[in-house]
Amino acid sequence: MTQTPGSEQGRAVRNVTEAREELHALVKLTEGSGGRSTLIDNRGVRALLAPLDRFPAARHPDTNGLPTHPLGSAQKDLGDLVALAAQGQPQVLKRYKTPVAVLLPVDGPISGPLTDPAAQDVAIAGGAVNSQPTPSREHGRRLATLGDAIGEVLSSGPAPGLSFGLAGLDEATGGLQPGRLVLVAAEPQVGGSLIGLAAARHTALVANGRVLYAASGPNSADITRRIIAAEADGDYARLKTGVLTPHEQDVAERLRHAPLLIDDGSDLTAQAIADTAPLADDLALVVVDRLQRARNPRLPLSGEHLPAASQVLRELARTQHVPVLAVLDTDDPAIVNLLDADVILTLTTAPGQQVTTVTVAERDLGIIGSTSLRPDLAHARFLDTHAVRAAPATGAPAPADAAPDTVGSAADRELADASLPFTSGAVKGLPAEATRLLAALRTALAGGHAKDLDELHAPLQAMADAGLQTPDSAEGHRLAAALHTYNTAASAPITAQPDTTTVQSGPDSAHVPGDADEEATRDDEDALVPGDEEDEPEGAVFPALRILKEAVGRSKMHPIPVIRTEERDNGPWPLISEDMAGEPSWVHPDVTSTRVAHIRENGRRVRRDQLDVPASFGEGVMCLIDRNGSYPSACSAVPLAPNKLLHTGPLDTFDKTQAGIYLIDIPEWNHPGMPHPLGRLIDRPDEGRVWVTTPHIKQLERLVREGHLTAPVTIRDSWTGKANESLFKPFYAAAREARTELIQVGGEPYKNYKTRLSIALRLLWPKRPESRSPFWRPDWRMSMVAEASVRHWTVAFKAVQEGHTLIALRNVDAAIFWTPKDTPPGTYRIGTGFGEVKAKFIPRGEFIPEGDD
Repeated sequence: MTQTPGSEQGRAVRNVTEAREELHALVKLTEGSGGRSTLIDNRGVRALLAPLDRFPAARHPDTNGLPTHPLGSAQKDLGDLVALAAQGQPQVLKRYKTPVAVLLPVDGPISGPLTDPAAQDVAIAGGAVNSQPTPSREHGRRLATLGDAIGEVLSSGPAPGLSFGLAGLDEATGGLQPGRLVLVAAEPQVGGSLIGLAAARHTALVANGRVLYAASGPNSADITRRIIAAEADGDYARLKTGVLTPHEQDVAERLRHAPLLIDDGSDLTAQAIADTAPLADDLALVVVDRLQRARNPRLPLSGEHLPAASQVLRELARTQHVPVLAVLDTDDPAIVNLLDADVILTLTTAPGQQVTTVTVAERDLGIIGSTSLRPDLAHARFLDTHAVRAAPATGAPAPADAAPDTVGSAADRELADASLPFTSGAVKGLPAEATRLLAALRTALAGGHAKDLDELHAPLQAMADAGLQTPDSAEGHRLAAALHTYNTAASAPITAQPDTTTVQSGPDSAHVPGDADEEATRDDEDALVPGDEEDEPEGAVFPALRILKEAVGRSKMHPIPVIRTEERDNGPWPLISEDMAGEPSWVHPDVTSTRVAHIRENGRRVRRDQLDVPASFGEGVMCLIDRNGSYPSACSAVPLAPNKLLHTGPLDTFDKTQAGIYLIDIPEWNHPGMPHPLGRLIDRPDEGRVWVTTPHIKQLERLVREGHLTAPVTIRDSWTGKANESLFKPFYAAAREARTELIQVGGEPYKNYKTRLSIALRLLWPKRPESRSPFWRPDWRMSMVAEASVRHWTVAFKAVQEGHTLIALRNVDAAIFWTPKDTPPGTYRIGTGFGEVKAKFIPRGEFIPEGDD
């Protein structure tokens, strides 16, 4: 940084080229502490890039007839603007619609119309810069006597604070005051975000004030569902499935035009929020949800960045004269104090208590008050505690929040009342599905919805009959007693309802609901339900969808993750089908396979496979091979085209630099001890031809080179693009690392990991037209599945080549060999990692156990 002899001390000097390149940074210097100026020299013509305090009229350029320029335009025209400023014509620079800096003459008076008296004083004094300015002129400081300040306070009336939408919190805090940063400090699952949401709802929906909701963690869909749940008394858990009652749909329609703006974009920084806020005309409130204590490389508002982010948000509150409410996911005083907020609301919930305590502190004064709120997490909100009552003793009046007796039986109402501590979130310890059912029961009773109540009886009875495990506490004991009463009452002769949901604790309850029931509620084609396409909540065991999106987004090939709807009925897309997976469903021709009836321990009738191995196979047992993580393992190297597929027609040879789909002649396969390498794909040929993806083309090419196929592959037609094998590799690496940790933990965390993994990969090709998946690439999905199928087939073929007898090969993970006892084929690695297998041994004549067919 250079200085000129005539420049004031500390003033930077730039030529116009340097200033043009650094303009945004130089403007930020004018806005920073102390307001630093920069002298810009354009071949001897000089102007001063100065803070607005140096020339107060620049704060109101329209009123004072001053020209304004967006920073982008100013950067391009900087030479001309310097010349105009040097002639005494100030040029105001704006970021969006907000003045941020001004170009002033270094010497000489300011000309032009000025209606601001302060500006006229500056102009008369000979410009904005004098050799020996007074402090008030040099920095443009506004000084007021104590009497003036008292007069302003007395004449302004009540403080114009916004409401939190919670009377107790308003009373404890005085509301949300303009120009102040309010920090809500709460541990996860205490409900800190709901304070921000309450303020946003009240400001936008009641006060009709414009709100900027900056979401770093939750996305816009999460926020919208919470607002609908809170405003419509809706079941938040049910809303996550995309199912709305008519009443909730009416509420959603009324909310459609609310002045609430949501920014859930990636790379959300405090500076981005500060830059966006001036764009919202008549902004009343900014909510930042949330600041994350733990560092997350995907979330800029986390870890060591928080103190700097807090300073930016404080400055935003002051410059825009609006309250900024930020939610922090910890109440650790060491972290809270670092953020230096004006007001701090600390939320705590004592174990077993049904209220949340809010302690209010100010930066300079410490604790100034407190209040209590009632968490109503089933409806994504807090309520004031005036409605909180103790659980009634026998014969006591019902509490205000007890279920009304207009619909439902006494057993319904007792179960609903007993479930309140759990559905509100005040007490933990129930499975998520149980909490959802109980919350739905409370909603149906509270709204008098008899039809909804009737539909809930069957799954609630099934849950009660299964013996739901409840916590060993007063709340848990009451809920267990209510479930017993409910089950006894429900056992009376009534018309049976379909069992659509079960909650079980036996060995057959691998997940809730049961296998058959879940399939009945899911999409017939892609096994997805509405809501699966939403990002996992912050803190999820394995945020598979977010990781997959980031893996695709970081590719230097600029992938196209979604094919536009209007293009899907043309080109290659109608040619792609699930058959292209090429999964085998094969049993050795000398082995007889029979489906036999089997009754599970839970009483459900299913069918299992029984394989009759002929005596000619000699002594041995069936060795069941179960391959781990076939789909995520395939993601380590899937040959596919990240961009659009172009019609490349018939090909003389396969081009390794390309990937896509290919119409080929089905090759002849003459190995009776092994299924065709194209699996079930050959069962539906079109005149002896099938469409395949790149993994199967590469597999056939390899078999030709090794002499297992006698004729080269004939490609009759093709749609291809530049190939890439590493698009999903970061996803594979993250999934493998998570599996290594979670398989040791087991239980719900591992189950959730597998569920989210499956959902993310299925979302590559969602089948429901209304799905809002971040992907629609059927070629990617089928290439991944085909790669898993090819790997499964290849390892089995190697075992056969080494002399092992394969008696069945299915899907992408199941193989059955005839081997000596405890001797699996050596081509498989036994273990729990991706690509490794589990091996079981079944004597001749026994049917295949469930889970292995």
